[in-house]
Amino acid sequence: MPGDVVVWRNTRAVLEKYGLQPKKSLGQNFLIDRNIRDKIVDAAAITGDDVVLEIGPGVGTLTEELARRASRVIAVELDGALVQVLRDRLPPDRVLVVEGDVLALDLPSLLGEASPIKVVANLPYYITSPIVFRFLEWKGWEMMVIMVQGEVAERLVARPGTKAYGALSVAVALQARAEILFKVSRQVFYPKPQVDSAVVRLLPRHDLGVDLQGPSLLIRAAFGQRRKTLANALAAAPWNPLSKEETEKFLLGAGIDPSRRGESLTPEEFLSLWMEFQRVGKIQDVAGRNGDEGEGM
Repeated sequence: MPGDVVVWRNTRAVLEKYGLQPKKSLGQNFLIDRNIRDKIVDAAAITGDDVVLEIGPGVGTLTEELARRASRVIAVELDGALVQVLRDRLPPDRVLVVEGDVLALDLPSLLGEASPIKVVANLPYYITSPIVFRFLEWKGWEMMVIMVQGEVAERLVARPGTKAYGALSVAVALQARAEILFKVSRQVFYPKPQVDSAVVRLLPRHDLGVDLQGPSLLIRAAFGQRRKTLANALAAAPWNPLSKEETEKFLLGAGIDPSRRGESLTPEEFLSLWMEFQRVGKIQDVAGRNGDEGEGM
């Protein structure tokens, strides 16, 4: 029998009571192990003064322990059927259950004066990267402890020149210090996913003071086609008005070899390069562009 027998049975009982089945389309894989649950909450160092934002609480296995330790938990759940389950099971004086998509919510309005908050979550695999990037841009948090797919965890902490290093790695490095705390077997979820997970802790960096909206355009373009040189990748970016030859000259002037590839640049080099683009005014129509080209974050 998978995971923690008691939690597994309780989870099945709750789903059966409400006539529910896990929805694959929403990436629902419920944690059914108390030991892993407690390790996640311990890693976030939750105290009675903390306000915690939980994303995708499911049936509330993690939420219950968060509510026991924190001052307040704000649990954001997209699945309306599970929202009712959570409101029935959890104490309303400690847990506010919000139905909605965390990517679409107005976080400052939702949290009010509660920020900075701690983010603790078992993130749905299919939307992990957009959620992480949203919080990197928002900055209203003091710690994130998130359980993600093992491969994504490696991307979050990857260094230049490694296979896992990509746009998400650079964005995280510019905004946070990330570390993998421990691996999590696929056996402790119901239903069992096809891959193992890992728990990652992120602490915000305040030394760079980076607004990611601009640099993210450059980062995505550089990783859009890994086989392309930096000059070729950036010359094709819609926000860059320079020709390939002009882009090569620009890169040389910025101290970057045009023949390098995106995966060889450090996060600091990406930041310096973007600042140089801004300094010389070689950016067009940045406003409103979200960098759809290139590797997603």
